[in-house]
Amino acid sequence: MKAIRIHQYGGPEVLAQVEMQRPTPGANEVLVKVHAASVNPADWKMRAGYMKDIFPLTFPATLGADISGTVEEVGPGAARFKRGDEVYASLGLEGGGYAEYALAKETIVAGKPSTLDHVQAASVPVAGLTAWQALFEVAQLRAGQKVLIHAAAGGVGNFAVQFAKAKGAYVIGTSSSKNQAFLGELGVDKAVDYQKTRFEDVVREVDVVLDTIGGDTQERSFKALKKGGVLVSIVQPPSQELATKYGVRALFYGSHPSSSDLAEIANLIDVGTVKTVIETVLPLAEARRAHQLSESGHARGKIVLKAA
Repeated sequence: MKAIRIHQYGGPEVLAQVEMQRPTPGANEVLVKVHAASVNPADWKMRAGYMKDIFPLTFPATLGADISGTVEEVGPGAARFKRGDEVYASLGLEGGGYAEYALAKETIVAGKPSTLDHVQAASVPVAGLTAWQALFEVAQLRAGQKVLIHAAAGGVGNFAVQFAKAKGAYVIGTSSSKNQAFLGELGVDKAVDYQKTRFEDVVREVDVVLDTIGGDTQERSFKALKKGGVLVSIVQPPSQELATKYGVRALFYGSHPSSSDLAEIANLIDVGTVKTVIETVLPLAEARRAHQLSESGHARGKIVLKAA
């Protein structure tokens, strides 16, 4: 089978297409014939070595957490799926998605949303799970609360907006000028153009901040929270000193694979409450180009690699 692998840390040039043996599923695993895999910021951060202190790679490594495809083979003890079933999954930091076939524990695999094709479905798992778990498991966002979502037009941000609206929250989203109309399409109640306005000057007393940017944006976000509110960052640990100063909770969170969460997200997609947003579709062989686009940091929605 064809796979995109890296043999060392480095720039996009270290991504190389190779031929390798098709894997065989072990106990409680399924082998998925990958139709599409999406690219996430964690992919290029791992490739560049930025995450090696917390998650060192064993080379050669196949990146890619998001997959959508069909079950090719099931291992001993795997009973939830059969050959031919259409599925999607987040493989987590272990990766393996940039390939024609990928192994996954059946406990992290869910039925693909029936209303999506594989390219659309591959754009969902990591970004969808990150937004879902950060908002509902960590921040405990409830109907009627106010949430500020940074980079609301991005891969995680656009799902977060839609999930929060589905929950009945009041949603404030930040984006650049070019994405203001898009935020309106997503259902944002109040859109803030960060190129023209400092969000903390116009946003006050929110219950939850979802920080997808970090740095100065994260620090300024504390001013927008009400006492007792919560800031959840998916990019860097927030200052506990500032959290104490403002009387709020501040947490760093990375998503975990979950078939049950993916099933709930699939249901919201299939009933038309949530839509996917894809920026670019490229063949698997163009993974280098996909990484360059992701690294630019200005994609609206997701970048997807088509494997079959």
